[in-house]
Amino acid sequence: MTSETETDRRGRFRPGYKAAAGVFAVGMMGTTLPTPLYGLYREEIGFSELVVTVVFAVYALGVIAALLVAGGFSDVLGRRPMLLAALGLAALSAVCFLAEGGLPLLFAGRVLSGFSAGLLSGTGTAAVLELAPPGRRGRAGLAATAANMGGLGLGPLLSGILAEYAPAPLKLPFAVHLGLLAVATLIVRLLPETVRRRDPRPSLRPQGMTVPPEVRGVFGPCALAAFAGFSVLGLFTAVTPAFLNQTLGEHNLAVAGAVVFCLFCASTCGQLLMGRIGARRALPWGCGVLVAGLLLIGASLLLKSFPFLLVGAATGGVGQGMAFRAGLTEVSSAAPETHQGATISAFFVVAYIGISLPVVGVGAMSLALGLRGAGLVFTGCAVVLVAAVGVWLRRNLPAEPEEA
Repeated sequence: MTSETETDRRGRFRPGYKAAAGVFAVGMMGTTLPTPLYGLYREEIGFSELVVTVVFAVYALGVIAALLVAGGFSDVLGRRPMLLAALGLAALSAVCFLAEGGLPLLFAGRVLSGFSAGLLSGTGTAAVLELAPPGRRGRAGLAATAANMGGLGLGPLLSGILAEYAPAPLKLPFAVHLGLLAVATLIVRLLPETVRRRDPRPSLRPQGMTVPPEVRGVFGPCALAAFAGFSVLGLFTAVTPAFLNQTLGEHNLAVAGAVVFCLFCASTCGQLLMGRIGARRALPWGCGVLVAGLLLIGASLLLKSFPFLLVGAATGGVGQGMAFRAGLTEVSSAAPETHQGATISAFFVVAYIGISLPVVGVGAMSLALGLRGAGLVFTGCAVVLVAAVGVWLRRNLPAEPEEA
């Protein structure tokens, strides 16, 4: 285990877990950078709201593919090589958006971004935790959480501000991100490697999706809660700018980015709150708070109210963060050590299916019902699902074991 900052045998400075968290955040920024820009792409290329949601959703397919194929590769190859690979994929994604001349490059950019996020999710978290001194593992866990959700939130905030107040709205955000990725790459090259190479090196095998029998009882409801929570994240990330523009008459791209930023910040707060109240209490409570957020979002659609939308985003984000981190904690605790990595990857796969399929469904319904009507149908279905999961968890999960 390394200290927060250290010097190697040659006297070179080595950054620690905070620098790794910064790299993690910069990589995740690219996955949400296009969020406020979809309306501009629609005007330039000309496509429906359904296509917007499909362009968004292919990102999740990239994440799922990376998790299933390469989720455990950093345990064999090391954290630094996989971080560099993830940053390289993020850079290729930015280049696709910079060279954008139609839908094919938009799809390619989103898929590459998904590959990058899939590699970063596990590798970035592991690198941050492993680089922390023994007495600061708690802070490192907080840093990893903040880097993940904070990076996702900073992406639309940055691109929204640049697109609204700077020239070249479809180019400058990705050029700036390329510059940040270059700095992150330099930092990764200075980071100490935390994985010891084994000789002979184990073979690289796809991790696949495995849920051991002893985990299935808790996996189902926890994964459903994650599915519902991530579907809310996906809906906001994909269609909130269009809803603000078409329904509320809010055309400022910086405002659209700030609303999405608010959602991800609230999710981070919910994850921190889970640590205070315990996973088994946070699971049903998180579902309850998420239901409250969904009801506020539904009210914002009915009343065409921006304040309700903003409060709903904050409330839903807190609930999503609580339920997600609690579910992940329960699933990882129940999984046997020999299948822990595959079980956690399976949990993330379900979550990322939630960020893609419902969003495409909303896009398809919007062709017949309009964006507002489709959003109301989605909100009603999500309320029923989350409430049912919350009730099940409340009745079936045992109480938190007391510490000795």
